[in-house]
Amino acid sequence: MKEVIKDTLIDSLNLLPFLFVAFLLIEIIEHKIHNKKIIHKAGCFGPLIGSLLGIVPQCGFSVSVTNLYATRIVSLGTLIAVYLSTSDEMLPILIGEGAKISLIVKVLLIKLLVGMVCGFLIDLLYRKKEKEDIENICEKEHCHCEKSLFMSTFKHTLHIFFFILIISFLINVSFAYLGNEFLAKLFMKDSFLSPFITSLFGLIPNCASSVAITEFYLNNTITFGSMISGLLTGSGVAIMVLFKINRPLKDNFKIVGLIYMIGVISGLIINLC
Repeated sequence: MKEVIKDTLIDSLNLLPFLFVAFLLIEIIEHKIHNKKIIHKAGCFGPLIGSLLGIVPQCGFSVSVTNLYATRIVSLGTLIAVYLSTSDEMLPILIGEGAKISLIVKVLLIKLLVGMVCGFLIDLLYRKKEKEDIENICEKEHCHCEKSLFMSTFKHTLHIFFFILIISFLINVSFAYLGNEFLAKLFMKDSFLSPFITSLFGLIPNCASSVAITEFYLNNTITFGSMISGLLTGSGVAIMVLFKINRPLKDNFKIVGLIYMIGVISGLIINLC
């Protein structure tokens, strides 16, 4: 149990800088930047920038972009691109286990391309104008941002941090008691259904899912396509933050559904090839 508590604290504390910067940026945009059209114009390249940032290890960028999407500063396509390309703990595991450089590059390129292409397609097909919704978050959390920009940023950050801390602890406890052998049996390596299962597993809002999926592939428990399915849907704790701060709720289920569908289809295609 001590290890679970330690891991939960370390993972949650690592997210603090990203949370603070994201909320600070939101506050600055709301109070200091008057020409918000610039932001929307930059959004045209959002999926490209988002997918490039997403491949950086850890899930900090996906959490930051989730906050920006909740206030409609970035587009849906940008959010999806970041979620799909997010590496979380995959890259350190592959490097630590001595995986071939060719394998690492291939995985990163697939995640980058899938994220970028899907992000642009989603923005092309689903492009509606929405005004920033920063005021709504401020009203719900009573941050009094008109008094102090930094104090309101600090309050938003702590609010989300403690939410992540509690949920992450519960998920880590579940992983610790289920064990790897039980999880490996669920993935049905040689079955057509494997990408459906790994994609669902990847949606668990915790870095443990990306660690487990990568380790299972390296130990020949799942196929390459099934690993890609799970890694595409895995965006760390970002999904958890999405459901905490983004409204309406049906929007969140739509996003999760899109990510899951893309993960499954990608894994099936790769397994067939």
